[in-house]
Amino acid sequence: MTGLQASGAFNNPGEEHAVPLSSVIQEFKLELLTPAVCVDSRELTRANINRPALQLAGFFDYFDTKRLQIMGMVEHTYLQGLDDGQRKNNLRRIFQHEIPAMVVCRGLEVFPEMLKYAEEYGVPILTTDSATTDFISEIIRWMKVQLAPRITMHGCLLDIYGVGILIIGESGIGKSETALELIKRGHRFIADDAVEVRRVSAETLIGSCPANIRYFLELRGIGIIDIMQMFGVQSIKPTQAIELIISLELWEKDRIYDRIGQPEQFTEVLGNQVNSHSIPIRPGRSLAILCESAAINHRQKKMGYNAAEALTERVMKKASGGLKVHDPF
Repeated sequence: MTGLQASGAFNNPGEEHAVPLSSVIQEFKLELLTPAVCVDSRELTRANINRPALQLAGFFDYFDTKRLQIMGMVEHTYLQGLDDGQRKNNLRRIFQHEIPAMVVCRGLEVFPEMLKYAEEYGVPILTTDSATTDFISEIIRWMKVQLAPRITMHGCLLDIYGVGILIIGESGIGKSETALELIKRGHRFIADDAVEVRRVSAETLIGSCPANIRYFLELRGIGIIDIMQMFGVQSIKPTQAIELIISLELWEKDRIYDRIGQPEQFTEVLGNQVNSHSIPIRPGRSLAILCESAAINHRQKKMGYNAAEALTERVMKKASGGLKVHDPF
């Protein structure tokens, strides 16, 4: 197993990230019903949301005040059934907790006291015509990506036959040159030099490129080239799930290299285990073809076929006399 230091990772994966509330409003086309409340300085630090059903009934234990609050048909109908005094009291208690914002779904009518307490306690009220469950699922998915733990890794990220391959190695070993050859062979480029990796789930790592260097590639002796301008939009991609890590290493004469592929090797990135290969660099080896072969082999394994296991099974059959003479071997 390879560690993060060997992968050239930097940044603190434990750092807390935030999403501006204004970005959420823009992304989901929300309408602001409280223009007197400033939203520019407000941020969200939780990917999950809360429907304040229990809080409207007066139960505030374990109430996470940093979550975005969503009001749907159930909560709205419950409030309609309360008398004016009780409804005002319950709503005031929620807005007193300085929640980041309240989103009212389905275009439901907002109670006048909600607008009053929102301005009194400085809590924005937003509205959308989307169904509550649809809005919740979309915003959680989006927020998980925006707030995911992340690191920046030194390497090149490409989409090769649909497999996201992160090529890492020491500076000057040939990562960018390999990436350029792969791009010319029709594969898609995501990032060079600095790859921002986000852990969106226990199984998925998403790689992208910082905006200021997006789609640029550095070639020693030539300089910076713009992949999108040189090869067209078909040669680039903004993000890609990382499924395989290929580490380029200088060839060592006395070192024994893996020639079978069993057992599989993994690199740990942000707590996730990613399949990995170490490829020694030597004159005459086509790194682009090796990367393509690694991608195809990885896809075969995902589909249930493992060439190393098939070879082992064939050898064992022949050794036990189960493989006939005319069988191919």
